Formats: sequence, structure tokens, C-alpha cells
Amino acid sequence: MTSTELAVSIDPAPPARATPLGILRAIWNELSGGVGPWGALRPAFSILLSFVPFLFLGQHFNRQHRKGAWWFVLQLPLLLTVVLWPLIYAWSIIDSWWVSNGIVSDRPG
Repeated sequence: MTSTELAVSIDPAPPARATPLGILRAIWNELSGGVGPWGALRPAFSILLSFVPFLFLGQHFNRQHRKGAWWFVLQLPLLLTVVLWPLIYAWSIIDSWWVSNGIVSDRPG
């Protein structure tokens, strides 16, 4: 048996003519990471909600209601301390941002 090799070459498509709308779309995709306006603003909005003390709204915004409820219960004895409550408060802000970024990055384009 003889083996035959085939060579296939595909001519690249000529570049499309640039339009102002296409240029603006490309710039917006670069600025927003390709996730659109809400995807770009979601982590920032999550952080803003997290800055409300005692309620853990960032976790509720990210649909992690159980985590927000547990942190609310956990903060009650920690309110008696001066050091531990600010740590859980700061960690909740970081966690809210982290989870929100994960939600945006897992969302299909």
C-alpha cells in the first residue's frame, strides 16, 4: 500500500473594512474584558454592597445566602472583641469581590 499525502491550503479571508461601530466595539471589549458592561461592573458593585457593615450584603448579592447568614451569626460573639470582628468584615469584602469575579469569569461570553 502506498501512502499519499494531501496538502490543503486555505487562503486567509481578506480583512474586513473597519467601521466606527466595529472600532468602538473592539475598544469596549478590551476595556470590559469581553464580559459586557454588567460583567465589568459586577465586582465593583459587590464591593460597594460589602461595605455596609453587619449585613454581609455582598455575599447575598453573589447568591451565597447561606454564607452571608453564617457570617452574620458568627459576627455576634465577635462583636465583643476589638480585633476579630474587623478581620471577618475585611474578609467578607475580599470574599465578595473574589466570588463575583469568579461568577463573571465562569459566565459564557
